[in-house]
Amino acid sequence: MSAALHIREEEVVVDGIAVHYRVAGTGRPLLLLHGLLADGQTWRRNLKDLARHSTVYAVDLFNMGKSQRVAGLDASLEATADRIARLMDCLGLDEADVAGHSHGGALAMMLAARHTNRVGKLVLFAPANPFCVHGARNARFFSTPVGAWLGRRVPQWPGLLHRAALRRMYGEPSRIIDGTLACYTEHLSIPGTMDHLLAIVRSWGSDMRGLKKVLNRLADVPALLIWGDRDRAVSLPSAQLLAKEMHHAELLVLHGVGHLPFEEQPEICNRAIARWLQN
Repeated sequence: MSAALHIREEEVVVDGIAVHYRVAGTGRPLLLLHGLLADGQTWRRNLKDLARHSTVYAVDLFNMGKSQRVAGLDASLEATADRIARLMDCLGLDEADVAGHSHGGALAMMLAARHTNRVGKLVLFAPANPFCVHGARNARFFSTPVGAWLGRRVPQWPGLLHRAALRRMYGEPSRIIDGTLACYTEHLSIPGTMDHLLAIVRSWGSDMRGLKKVLNRLADVPALLIWGDRDRAVSLPSAQLLAKEMHHAELLVLHGVGHLPFEEQPEICNRAIARWLQN
């Protein structure tokens, strides 16, 4: 493997918080933001290919993955997006292209809206958005005492339930490769992880309302939206409504694919990202 494709694991301190990330490649920077119940490992099937054209940073977001846990951290979209901008400062990145999945996609949009001069192009994999009712419904449940009780026990769920939840995220579960489940469950039991995830859920409604108010700031931001037509988490109809708000958006729909297109069809997604960023 060439030096350009060597993946390094690094750590940087942002606002006194140790943030873990993986970096590979050379060229224009590309920041990867994962979704809920995930960390930078979620991009393991994309990093090497994307690093052929970009310097890729796959971040373990605050209070997730191998990053430091800090109690009481503001988990709102606005606060987290501002924290990501300061992360870019610490990495020496004046500007970067940004790819995000699910909640990470919502973060990418908020980052571009609040720090327009810091973001070049967007790649959004089924991003959480104000036009999807599924997320709001789930957020309301996990904001209740019963939902919070259940959420805190996700790391202790039997493996059978974890496997069932992962299969639900795929359009075709036979595409799940060995080790995938461990990538999602490995760090969930670290104290403070589920508390932070539940804080994100509690702010979901206000976050989506806030995101809707600033979508007009993304009108001129080039954005590639990638969705699976079997996505059970963020509905495909919401993609079409979101694309209408973004005047320079292109929507790529993958047949038979679920909520994790970049995992389920990595080769197709890697080619699409490379084409979009190099155009």
